Amino acid sequence: MNASVPFPFFASKRARVELARQRYFEEGLLPSGVVSDAVYESWARCQRLHASPSEKVAFQPVSPSRTHLALQKNHELVQAWLDELPKLQSVLGATSCAAMLTDASGVIVGATCVGRAHESIMLIAARVGVNLCEEAVGTTAPGVAARTGLAVSVDGAEHFFDAVGSMHCAAAPIRNIRGQLAGVLDISSEAIPFCFDATAVVGLYAAAIENRLFLSQASEHLVVRFQIDPALVDSNFVALVGVDKNGDLAWANNSASRLLGLGPVKPHAETTSVEAAFDATTSQLASLPRSGSGLLRLANGLMVWARSEMKVQDGHRDLVLGVDAGRLDLDAANSRTHTASSDTPTGMTPAVRIHLEAVHSESGDSLEPMHAPEQQAPSQRSPRLQDCGKDLIEQTLAACEGNLTRAAEILGVSRGLIYRRLGRPARPSLSV
Repeated sequence: MNASVPFPFFASKRARVELARQRYFEEGLLPSGVVSDAVYESWARCQRLHASPSEKVAFQPVSPSRTHLALQKNHELVQAWLDELPKLQSVLGATSCAAMLTDASGVIVGATCVGRAHESIMLIAARVGVNLCEEAVGTTAPGVAARTGLAVSVDGAEHFFDAVGSMHCAAAPIRNIRGQLAGVLDISSEAIPFCFDATAVVGLYAAAIENRLFLSQASEHLVVRFQIDPALVDSNFVALVGVDKNGDLAWANNSASRLLGLGPVKPHAETTSVEAAFDATTSQLASLPRSGSGLLRLANGLMVWARSEMKVQDGHRDLVLGVDAGRLDLDAANSRTHTASSDTPTGMTPAVRIHLEAVHSESGDSLEPMHAPEQQAPSQRSPRLQDCGKDLIEQTLAACEGNLTRAAEILGVSRGLIYRRLGRPARPSLSV
């Protein structure tokens, strides 16, 4: 064999990585083509942070006060992790793997270490409060994922410290509703290499936790979930967007960004309007089914299956625009008649229709069919979400001649919610 060949043939990847590692740390030769750029760049950063790869690694928890603060600040992330944990444990139960969740700074806020007989590092590393950032423990999958914002695996000798060379880990980032790093999900195995694509698995469950986090953080947003197949609308692959009171996309998960052609999710990115993304008004999105799914055409021409839901701080979910046509049937005692659904313009809510009918009835005029929103001038289009929350209530109250109880029944909310939305003090429980 020619001694000048820099990387001779080896039987395993581990042997190639160990040789590349030795030549990099001892001779300064770059490990090109042997380890990923993410791992190499982490090695370079760790060389500036630590004296030598042969140093002893101490998986020590941060202070109790910092641990408590991390749990408190990330309670929504932790809850999303706990909600998804039974599925994750079921999947990993027969493997040698444990799962860990860190916050954005690298502090573990959730872990599932079983304590198997062959484990020694895992027992001390997989504890709530332990810091897994590069500054503390060198190159690890959670540390690299937090730095790069990408799913990554770090196997065996790819770790910076020699003492961690028996570990195999894969991690994926989790972002919050603002597009910022919220945490990292990690799957690790000690001494036993992965026998499956751990990066794909951890990426799938990180996305599931991220979706739960988005939904828990959505406040006063119309949430639209969609996918190209109706079976995926309730899966971890669902595309999620939140529409704010201005009629703009307040947030979108990665699946939604890809389907809408918006590119990677980034914090402080320019907002996209509902019309630009969906070729529909906010009212039309709010008119999507609350269960199951309905067809929706995106602005790029893609046909998807979708449904929508209003998320509000006080827990009520039904005060939305474009209530289903079935809710037009209000009360048998109400003498007003309703026009056929074919005469109802797309995006008009039942309460608005009732109000218009009442006004025209008083004036003796007939209610003529209106043009669909796409045929109206911009100033005549359906109002945006910020206007319709309060306007919808006031219009419904007017249509019900001030009868608060009947208005609440029509909207499917409590009378107290109506008082809060209108900024009025709640009245004593008297008949309205």
